[in-house]
Amino acid sequence: MKRGASGINALIAIDKPLGLTSHDVVSRVRRVFGEKRVGHAGTLDPNASGVLVVGIGLATKLLGLLTLDRKGYVADISFGARTSTDDADGKVVATAAVPEELYDIEFARIACTKLVGTINQLPPVVSAISVDGKRAYQLVREGKMPELVARRVSIYDASLLAVHTPSDKSDSLVWTVAFDVSKGTYIRSIARDLGQSLGTEAHISGLRRTFSGPITLGSCVLLEELEQSPAQILEAKHLNPTETLGYSVHRLTAAEYKCVEVGKRFGIPEDLCEIANNSLVSLVWNESLVGIWIRQGSCLVCQTNFSQGILCK
Repeated sequence: MKRGASGINALIAIDKPLGLTSHDVVSRVRRVFGEKRVGHAGTLDPNASGVLVVGIGLATKLLGLLTLDRKGYVADISFGARTSTDDADGKVVATAAVPEELYDIEFARIACTKLVGTINQLPPVVSAISVDGKRAYQLVREGKMPELVARRVSIYDASLLAVHTPSDKSDSLVWTVAFDVSKGTYIRSIARDLGQSLGTEAHISGLRRTFSGPITLGSCVLLEELEQSPAQILEAKHLNPTETLGYSVHRLTAAEYKCVEVGKRFGIPEDLCEIANNSLVSLVWNESLVGIWIRQGSCLVCQTNFSQGILCK
């Protein structure tokens, strides 16, 4: 299908399958709807699956407004080897014996709980961090070693789900751990640092994002389902942008909508009198998000409008 402006304006969450980049998902959604304006929020590596928020049409303008400041993951951490990428895609660069206590479930549980807190985390060298105008992974491909700076991140929860003891010497000890972390936290770095803190090496051998802000796996659609029945799936499973954004919501009167159409400020509605100055508000008309406006004194002032409206219900 030739891509252009499809008239479709919506947010949707995809359960990204393994083996695809986030951009691969965007490309397939573009083909499904014949819409060139498609983007995503929060990159997932090819060897990670799970929640990926996608904007279609005018909804791409919302992607930069989504906070999605907490992310959830279920990770498989394999002990005994560190890789060049800190996951299973990289080459093994270091190996170490696995201490016997790591096989003990209670020891593993306590070790995971000790991860909780705010830390300075060094990102993986193969990452999308920008260094002097280039992505770190691009510098690595050029044979250069990027100088990365540790970043402040928070681990809100780290719960042990299982300890997988190897059946023979060729397999690795694996901990499956559920994480709740701040935006920008690298689970690969957590695994790398955990292994070294326990006297061995470690890397991520499996990763699934279980939530991104308020959006969970239960809100997601499978890419194959979307490709088979795009209109039906979009109608049934699109995300409500007002809930995803989390701003105060105001349903416009006919007179207010006329102001919104031309970007004319209007007085604060009664239902918004209690919001703080400079607060953002989602404006809804006919079950579509038509604008994000801001309170300035006694008025609402246009920040951005969506002329065609973004699907809410």
